[in-house]
Amino acid sequence: MSTTPSRTLASKTNTSSVSSWLILIIYLLGMIALWTIATAASHRAPYLDGMEGLIWASSLEWGYAKHPPLPTWIMYAFVELFGREVWVSFFAGQVMSALALVFVYLFGREITTPRRALLATLMVSVTMYFSLRSTIFNHNTAQLWSIAACIWLFYRALKFNSLVNWAALGFVAGLAMLTKYSALVQFGAFFLFMLIHGDLRRKSVQKGLLVGAGVCLVVLLPHLLWLASNHFAPLHYADASMQSHSYPQAWKSILEFVLDQLARLSPMFLLWGALWYWQRRKPIETLHLITDQTYAGLINAGARQFLIWVGLGPFVLTVLISAALGTSLTASWGTTFFVLFGFYAFWKLKGNDRIWLQRTLILAIAMQLAMAITYGLARGPIAEYTGRDARSVFAGPELAGKLNAIWEQQVPNTPVPLVASDRWFGGNIALNLHRNTQVFISADYFKSPWLDPETALNCGALVVYAPEAKGYWSPKLIALYQKASIKGEFEQHWSRSGRSPSFIVQWGIIMPGPQCGLAKN
Repeated sequence: MSTTPSRTLASKTNTSSVSSWLILIIYLLGMIALWTIATAASHRAPYLDGMEGLIWASSLEWGYAKHPPLPTWIMYAFVELFGREVWVSFFAGQVMSALALVFVYLFGREITTPRRALLATLMVSVTMYFSLRSTIFNHNTAQLWSIAACIWLFYRALKFNSLVNWAALGFVAGLAMLTKYSALVQFGAFFLFMLIHGDLRRKSVQKGLLVGAGVCLVVLLPHLLWLASNHFAPLHYADASMQSHSYPQAWKSILEFVLDQLARLSPMFLLWGALWYWQRRKPIETLHLITDQTYAGLINAGARQFLIWVGLGPFVLTVLISAALGTSLTASWGTTFFVLFGFYAFWKLKGNDRIWLQRTLILAIAMQLAMAITYGLARGPIAEYTGRDARSVFAGPELAGKLNAIWEQQVPNTPVPLVASDRWFGGNIALNLHRNTQVFISADYFKSPWLDPETALNCGALVVYAPEAKGYWSPKLIALYQKASIKGEFEQHWSRSGRSPSFIVQWGIIMPGPQCGLAKN
């Protein structure tokens, strides 16, 4: 029997795989560069969560006041590599998005051809969670890659009955939990899939679950010990963020949550519509000649069920649980719920995947460019010209310059060691002063674990608050301000535009003490 046909088929498959990887890598590198440049050129300050990440990266801890530690560790590495710069937070978010899309592609290769896997990956990449909103480095964005990797490893573990895959799943699941506890929702979808499809009755799955759970527990153990010794503070924060005063208020929150998700998925819906319109206006005769089956029809039934249960499960579970318990939902909590949605186009697509891929790639690149340029203009020049008090145009460098001049008059030849203020407001000052200037968040040592209460104020501090500006001006911060030996105030515009709102900045200086030299040593 001749082996030529099989060799030819293998050669074509390998060529498709290499070209798909090459297209994906170039596309992702371009996406990272595009969004990083667009936001770095238009934003003079990080987002609220991005600033928090830059500040928390002052030290490596097993946990922080609001969240688990992994995103801060990641940001710490970026800061060590590139410095504590505004653009670093945008870049870090895009890297998380790109890494997640790699795992989406890897999963796609398990259930379909490399070309179609790339097709679905490109489609989901234009959703706001993988494009515009991935410039916001927070715990939701940082969790994208680990959730996508968990989905890929979970499918492989069930498919190959491999303890190695189960152990890898446990390890990555532990990292997902070290990013944000909401990973439990995705794990709940995994459990439902196994329960409904009878996988839990398989001895190999039971053994794999034990191995995965054991590895996950080992990964989580230091953080669990930290939680116990710190009164489970992040869990209290999570509980407070979900509280609602009544069921009607909770249901209103759910409706807003659903509408927000539709809006954030809308670029992908627009891409699907553009593909349909393109084919309708310029049909290609060979488009549907290869087979009459849709791409979903060419996937085995188990994989189709996996896409439905694991893909839709987190969103449906979240909405149902919130409705039953009467808890509020925040739009950004849906960040990781839609990583498989690009594959749902397979229920309609059929025919020549090379043509569909070419068209999708053209549309995806065009949409990424349009979104990045429009967003950069809206958040930068337009926001500043109209005088909006957008965080992106905050006059952080100007504010820091004024405060630094005041500090130098009172404490010459000594950089500001510490800024006590609101996390975002104080972060903007510190980022524009000195690399080693630290932030004393709300004058709260638990929120600022990089500071030693015994020595933190030995070399003095600049205390700043602005009651009329955005921020949380805690009682502890006000009390510290009252202790300052030198105080003053000045008026500051929100941005460089004279049209922007102005507010009063109140500052106080705690002078360095005789113990400053010891503290430095």
